[in-house]
Amino acid sequence: MTKPEPVFPANRHALYEQHGYSAAIRTGDLLFVSGQVGSREDGTPEPDFEAQVRRAFANLEATLAAAGCSLADLVDVTTFHTDPETQFATIMKVKAEVFPAPPYPNWTAIGVNWLAGFDFEIKVIARIPRTPAI
Repeated sequence: MTKPEPVFPANRHALYEQHGYSAAIRTGDLLFVSGQVGSREDGTPEPDFEAQVRRAFANLEATLAAAGCSLADLVDVTTFHTDPETQFATIMKVKAEVFPAPPYPNWTAIGVNWLAGFDFEIKVIARIPRTPAI
């Protein structure tokens, strides 16, 4: 059995230390990524909603890269939204840029009433690509 291993992006933001969690946990060939939000390096939310969504995806990509993964390796996506009805168009715009062509990942969107000062969060599971044997 593989021991779970924490993964952090190179420029990790302050929230990991402030709230005591890992950006992701690698176990076997799976990577379980904690919810990524649109936080600046100091842990504060990006105030503009679209910029916050973009930053959440950038934080996600940095965490995936730290484990040798990319968006193409996603197995499961869950997003959390504080006001889905008014945020949907913006999220879909950014999503179309991040995932411009099929195959698209499976996706579950959940409306919530609180995200610790944030308005969007994305949590994923990815399969870590195998490195070719030499």
